[in-house]
Amino acid sequence: MKWRDLMCGEVRREQIGKKLTLSGWTDTRRDHGGLVFIDLRDRSGVCQLVINPARAPESFQLTHEIRNEFVLRAEGEVVARAPEAVNPKLPTGEIELRVDKLEIISRCPPLPFQLDEENVDETLRLRYRWLDLRRDRMQKNIALRAQMIGVIRRVLEEAGFLDIQTPILGKPTPEGARDFLVPARLQPGRFYALPQSPQLYKQILMVAGFDRYYQIAICFRDEDLRADRLQELTQLDAEVAFPDLDELFSLMERMLQAVWRECLGVELEPPFQRLSWDEAMARYGSDKPDLRFGLDIQEATEATRESKFGVFAKAPCVRFLQVPCAYSRGELAKLEEFAKEWGAGGLAYIVYGEDGEPHSPIVKFLSPAELELFSSAPGTTVLFGAGEPAAVARALGQLRLKLGEELGLINEDAWRFLWVTDFPLLKWDADDKRWDAVHHPFTRPAPGHEALLESDPGAAKALAYDLVGNGVELGGGSFRIHEPELQEKLFELLRISPEEQRSKFGFLLDALAMGAPPHGGIAFGIERMLMVLGHEPNLRDTQAFPKNQAGADPMTGAPSEADPKHLRELGIKAVMPPH
Repeated sequence: MKWRDLMCGEVRREQIGKKLTLSGWTDTRRDHGGLVFIDLRDRSGVCQLVINPARAPESFQLTHEIRNEFVLRAEGEVVARAPEAVNPKLPTGEIELRVDKLEIISRCPPLPFQLDEENVDETLRLRYRWLDLRRDRMQKNIALRAQMIGVIRRVLEEAGFLDIQTPILGKPTPEGARDFLVPARLQPGRFYALPQSPQLYKQILMVAGFDRYYQIAICFRDEDLRADRLQELTQLDAEVAFPDLDELFSLMERMLQAVWRECLGVELEPPFQRLSWDEAMARYGSDKPDLRFGLDIQEATEATRESKFGVFAKAPCVRFLQVPCAYSRGELAKLEEFAKEWGAGGLAYIVYGEDGEPHSPIVKFLSPAELELFSSAPGTTVLFGAGEPAAVARALGQLRLKLGEELGLINEDAWRFLWVTDFPLLKWDADDKRWDAVHHPFTRPAPGHEALLESDPGAAKALAYDLVGNGVELGGGSFRIHEPELQEKLFELLRISPEEQRSKFGFLLDALAMGAPPHGGIAFGIERMLMVLGHEPNLRDTQAFPKNQAGADPMTGAPSEADPKHLRELGIKAVMPPH
């Protein structure tokens, strides 16, 4: 038996007059009295079947049993639709299959939700994921993901990269999240960790002489889930020996250019803009700024040192936004509450009415020079942040995004990419009174910043970078430390004792001591790339089988209780936390 000559969405005018066999799912069934119409669907699209009782009486009788999502096989002749029945919105809208024989291959009970139903509970969708994946949106997401990964592989392999698989069972590494642990049955009391990234293995590959490596790696992070977080994720991991920053950036830009061209038909224009981390935080209040609109944060710290408005004069940082809207007091109160949620102490303002006059309780405290600096067009509002630089950046950065969306300032059709560079190497943990690595402890200090590790660690910059697209961090990487002495020095600064260094990273230090080349790389989140590429707001809908917000799989019931026999074999006792 032949199941199909073409996919449902592939039938065109060129097949008119030909006999074809099609198979797929019943998308819709319409009974028009003398004729029955069925839209037959597969992942390529739909083809309309028409069943005429005069031509196929047995098949017509069978249509009374057919419901949505029945699997059918149809044989018939491709014919042109009547002019008034042409559907220009469908690639198959000019033709239909006049059925000679129709078979029910598989039946389907009443559905828990309709495939075109909106706002279906996510748990219900995940419980019946096989149905949810039949939705047009999900079919497009998963197909786009496959296409995107195919383009990535081709570009990197043409550039001389080798696809090398690294272990799933390994040692815990300090990646910032909890590890998923796997007990080793043959070594009781010992555990593997599922990789949060292939970080150490790819560095070892550079030492081993595989100077251009990549893989599409599955990574695991036992962290609390949020809208933009997954416990099981996929990343493009790439590493090069003897790296040149401009060459690495250029290669990644060519890769994204190929992805956008082949997947969307959009031509990106490299080289992408570059901003230092300091500049991104000062101008946009974010290390992943959305450049599809303006509304830059402006600096006023030095100009307010002698201000008669005490809040400005005493604040270590004063910055402001010029917003193209004249807000009412009620609206300003709501904006202030929003700013406070992001750490602001308050939200001073100046509203410029249609007459161009400034209105605000703080105007009387401001000098002519300050008013000149803060002057704005009629019908606009100036919003101020005053306090510690990090708090001001965070609050104004979030306000900028909120106002950009509310005021319709974002160009939804634009694609704006940039590199954020020169990240801080270290951050101070005030609770533990110690330095932590901003990225990871293998990140190289920027050239000339090695001496700062002893004199002023907080001022040291990292040779690290992120690639941001439309306000989403798509990827990030760094050049690595390849000298064992410098690596040990950074470990010491992070209060990793010599004993712990040997226990956790002895193999890496040994490798670095045996002819390690300079090396560096980058990792892209496949799911985040797909969110941006496919305009998909839900990160979990970039995967075929994700976990829910609680880290559970409603379809399979995972995680589940283990067989007590297996636990005894592993030397493990399950202890439930108190309620």
